[in-house]
Amino acid sequence: MSERIHRVGVVGCGLMGSGIAEVTARAQLDVVVVEATDATVAEGRKRVESSLARAARKGKLSSDQQAAALSRITFTTDYRQLADRQLVIEAVVESEPAKVTVFNRLDEVVEDRNAILASNTSSIPIMQLAMATGRPSQVVGMHFFNPVPVLQLVEVVTSLLTDPSVVDAAETFASEQLGKHVIRSQDRAGFIVNSLLIPYLLSAIRMLESGFATAADIDTGMVEGCAHPMGPLALTDLIGLDTTMAVAISLYEEFKEQLFAPPPLLSRMVSAGLLGRKTGRGFYSYGD
Repeated sequence: MSERIHRVGVVGCGLMGSGIAEVTARAQLDVVVVEATDATVAEGRKRVESSLARAARKGKLSSDQQAAALSRITFTTDYRQLADRQLVIEAVVESEPAKVTVFNRLDEVVEDRNAILASNTSSIPIMQLAMATGRPSQVVGMHFFNPVPVLQLVEVVTSLLTDPSVVDAAETFASEQLGKHVIRSQDRAGFIVNSLLIPYLLSAIRMLESGFATAADIDTGMVEGCAHPMGPLALTDLIGLDTTMAVAISLYEEFKEQLFAPPPLLSRMVSAGLLGRKTGRGFYSYGD
């Protein structure tokens, strides 16, 4: 694929999808965002509006740029509005069945057989998603990091069947059009970053679970002792305990190594709905 990308689709407008839609619109591209219901469309639009307003308050956008970016995004529940997209990025919940359903639908509606179908998955093998389509050579991983407008990294992940030109086009789009820093990973659960990060987070949770130290002392130890910008438990709250557990399960299922197994405390907290910042309580409590 040699032509420059101008028309982008994003499926899902949660924390990740809204950020991807925002940075794409700020790059002066036409964006169509698909959500499941009218209610989640409204929530997604509000999320993008709030983020753009925050960027404007910090002086990173003018009011005109803020309005222009929002005007470039179409929010809809209709997958058919993705028909003319050159690139579609899936950013729904970290669940293989949910993502497979999305890729099956994209294969039906995206008319250009040379269009890139990308997943923002943080752990699910790209091959599993590619085989839900009739064009696995066009499927690639594009893993952004939260918050997308702030963090510069994108992991581009290639499956055994991804066409090399698709990988090059995805990297060019992320680096040249979005201004991101790209690293390439082979198609293994967790890719590069989460294969290293998740065992670290799980180790901190096990330390807290055992009563070895308090959450505050664990986090302070890593911030002050290792110069990390955020402690592991606070970071888990930011990522979301449900997402952390989903990635851990994916890693454990592929490698069967105990360091990837979710600790009981993590499982119990997810069952209780204590998911971190997005629910107001995780390892810490968060006010309005």
